[in-house]
Amino acid sequence: MPAAAWGQQPMMPTLSMTLSGGQAEPESISLALEILFLLTILSVAPAILLTVTCFTRIIVVFAFLRHALGMPQMPPNQVLVSLAIFMTFVIMMPVGKEINDTALQPYLAEEIGFNDALRRAEQPLRAFMFKHTREEDLSLFFAISKVELPANRDEVPTLLLVPAFMISELKTAFQIGFLIFIPFLILDMVVASVLLSMGMMMLPPVMISLPFKVLLFVMVDGWNLLIFSLVDGFA
Repeated sequence: MPAAAWGQQPMMPTLSMTLSGGQAEPESISLALEILFLLTILSVAPAILLTVTCFTRIIVVFAFLRHALGMPQMPPNQVLVSLAIFMTFVIMMPVGKEINDTALQPYLAEEIGFNDALRRAEQPLRAFMFKHTREEDLSLFFAISKVELPANRDEVPTLLLVPAFMISELKTAFQIGFLIFIPFLILDMVVASVLLSMGMMMLPPVMISLPFKVLLFVMVDGWNLLIFSLVDGFA
């Protein structure tokens, strides 16, 4: 190999950004703003996942289940969050398909503009949130913001619809959590009564009832029932 080749520096890819003070074409400015908007959307994607999808209800119900079983650390948070995310993808698949067909693909094919694509993408999400939002929760945020009540759904601002949807999801999740607690609470009461009748007052009932809770949950195929109930609630 020639000696000159050893002295050559390897070519590394570089990225440079410049700020021009001259006049730019409107098309290039519009493209830059669209890229900036998309980067912003990607940065707040976790918040969007939490606010406008079914993720909130699922993860709260999972938390109730752990406490009802008496195992606050099992299953681990990573497992429950991963399961909740995949369940969210499955439940929101029809909404995502509608967004892809009506907004994303026409925009990529340059059949519609960027603003039209955003409006079309917003409609399926709004329809999903309206379906699972209580009117009293929505009225609460209109009262807080002191905004006049709309005549129809199209006039409801998305900024007020999102928090109302989250409150409705939290209420539903707490109702499901209450139903989850009932059988395990009854089991705790039975175990405590048996221990008291045997004179074992110093033995914690939770320690004895925990294996029976796990056995009960496994025997009734609890995960299958819970997942089916959660998914069916969004049908």
